[in-house]
Formats: sequence, C-alpha cells, structure tokens
Amino acid sequence: MRREPPEATTARADWWKSYFDGGYVREYEPLFDLREDRAQVGRLIELLALPSGSRILDLACGQGRHAHLLAEAGFDVDGYDLSKDLLARAKKRGTGKTLRYTRGDMRSLPFRWRRRFDAVVNLFTSFGFFDDAADDAKVIRECARVLKPGGLMVWQGGSRDGVMARFLARDAWETRDGTIIVQDRSFDPLTGFLTIASTWQGRTRTEHREHRIRLYTASRLAEMMLDAGLVVEQAWESFTDRPLSRRSSEMLLVARKEA
Repeated sequence: MRREPPEATTARADWWKSYFDGGYVREYEPLFDLREDRAQVGRLIELLALPSGSRILDLACGQGRHAHLLAEAGFDVDGYDLSKDLLARAKKRGTGKTLRYTRGDMRSLPFRWRRRFDAVVNLFTSFGFFDDAADDAKVIRECARVLKPGGLMVWQGGSRDGVMARFLARDAWETRDGTIIVQDRSFDPLTGFLTIASTWQGRTRTEHREHRIRLYTASRLAEMMLDAGLVVEQAWESFTDRPLSRRSSEMLLVARKEA
C-alpha cells in the first residue's frame, strides 16, 4: 500500500528542540563529508576576504563542521547552537583560545556580543525553524546586532524558488550501517513550510522522525536583511561560483552591515 506523505501542519511547532541529536547526524550522514566541508570553508574564506584573526560567529553551528575548520584556518571563532548533543560532538573535536562553543537560542544572542564579529555565517539550511515567521526576522536582527559596522553575514540554505521548480516528493538512501532512510516531503504554499517525514528501515525495527522548515525566496530574505540594516551584495548557487538562478535548489547570500 502506498503511504501518503503527511500534511504540512502535522509537524510539532517546537520540533527543533529535540530533533538535532545523534539521529540527525545519522540521518544526514552522507552529507557530512570532511572533503566537502573543507571545500565549503575554502569558498567561505574566499567570499569573506577577511584577514587572519578576524572574529566569526557560526550561528547554528551543529557539530562544528565549519567552525572547527575556520578556526584551523586562523580565524577567531564562536560556535552557537541549542543542541546539547551536537555541541558535545563539536567540543570533542577540540576547542581552544580561538574556538569556543556556546549553547543558546538563536533568537537571543548574548548581549555582550554587540558589534563583536567581523562575520556571521548561517549554513546548511539552519534557518526557518520557528512557527512564527517574525522569529526568523528576529534571528536576522540579532545577526545584525552582533556584527561590526561593515561586517558580513553569509546565509546558505534552501531556495524556495529552486526547491519548488524541481520538487522531490520522495527520496531514499542507505547509511553505512545498512539503515534505509526514506523521506516523504510536502509543501504548504501559504505558510511556506516544507515538512519532511523520515522513515528509518533498520534490520530490527522501523523508526519515524519529522521536522519542518519555512523556505524563503532570495528576494524575501534580502528584504528581511535590509530591514535589519544588512544589504545583500552577492547571491550564489550555494557554495559554487555560479550566480543564483530560479532553478537553484540552494542559495548563498552575502550581506553587509551598513557602516
């Protein structure tokens, strides 16, 4: 019997409080490749064009894939995330004078960080989690608050235009331990929520997980950033050197805080 994908309203509004655990790392295992991480950080360094020692905030840093490499490249890095599990993994990779991790909600960054950073990066569709779109705007305002005048914000994630142009309702892959991951996706055009229902088919049991993310167009994100005093200067097809197009499923925006 064919299983129908869930409706976009079924995911819990606060799914993000518990979703980012060891299961998340396991589910997206094929995407967590050190060579790819290094290539992405190389592209970030090229786009930011900042001198060694510059302060960078990796917002929603997860298990520290990019933060660790940015620090390794000579930057002074703070990683910020809500997940205890992912932060523990990040810290296990190493910390030091130029690499620190802080746990907290991205809607409310530490007050002492005002005008602290030369750059803020928000990567791997780590945005659009909240039930109220006003909270997404709050995140961008917080990014602007902690940036120095003239500082840069790099936002990378799904592009609503491209995802809808090539919408994939079902996808599947296999993890290293033989678990089959099946994702059923549905989209609510009114709220902008993409809901992903995952089924794990292991050797001994079947598990289910679900999350949802509000997708944005580049134009809407640019408007939100401008409202916060950030001007988008560049728009790319994710980490590539190709300009963003309407069929790009992922985008990377570079915005500068007004001096």
